[in-house]
Amino acid sequence: MMSGVATGLPMIAHEAESPDFYVHMLCPLKFFGTTVYITTTHVCTLIVFVTILCIAIAGRRSVLKHKDSPTKFGAGVELAIDVLLKFVNGTMGKAAKHYINYVGALFAFVFFSNISGLFMLRPPTADYGTTLCIALISFVMIQYAAIRYQKLGYLKGMFEPIFFFFPINVVSELAVPVSLSLRLFGNVLAGTVMMALYYGMLPIFAKIGVPSALHVYFDLFSGAIQTYVFCMLTMTFVTDKRNVEA
Repeated sequence: MMSGVATGLPMIAHEAESPDFYVHMLCPLKFFGTTVYITTTHVCTLIVFVTILCIAIAGRRSVLKHKDSPTKFGAGVELAIDVLLKFVNGTMGKAAKHYINYVGALFAFVFFSNISGLFMLRPPTADYGTTLCIALISFVMIQYAAIRYQKLGYLKGMFEPIFFFFPINVVSELAVPVSLSLRLFGNVLAGTVMMALYYGMLPIFAKIGVPSALHVYFDLFSGAIQTYVFCMLTMTFVTDKRNVEA
């Protein structure tokens, strides 16, 4: 459980008419002698998880129940899986079969988190605590691929082209999760802040119709692009560390 301070911007008191794009502390809990908080990020993340789980269960039931004459929903699920398979295979080649499940889960979580603003939620990916965690998971997978497939060659590569480049190569490796997490966090938070400013600072007549177009761009379009970039970079890094042809 992460504390309210660690999960994002601190909660501050603001008037009802002020733009609200903060992570709010909802429920204090005692955890090993330390007070931690259930925040809006935890609640929205749980909602995203439950939504993905319900869609996955419903999709599976629909596909298995209507194999001969699939429903529109079942056909949509099969199309989404087919697109995902082509996406991963096109990037990772022979290695795709080992990572399809992870990339699929990663894509679903990041995408639904990014577009959750369409449903009046604060996107979990607008919290650096969320993006850093998923970036660290990808980083561990990248390093595991490097150690498993390059073995001592990976350690040797840290000292190339000359010995004195070792610190630079180490920083380069550690920069991967930082860049992955900050890129996603910054883009999603920027959209969240822009929408909060729009709703909080403009008069009521300016909030009719226009916000829908802004939500399409900041939540749907930008969210889909950032999901694609995050997953593509993860697959590219893993494929490169495996040192195999894509």
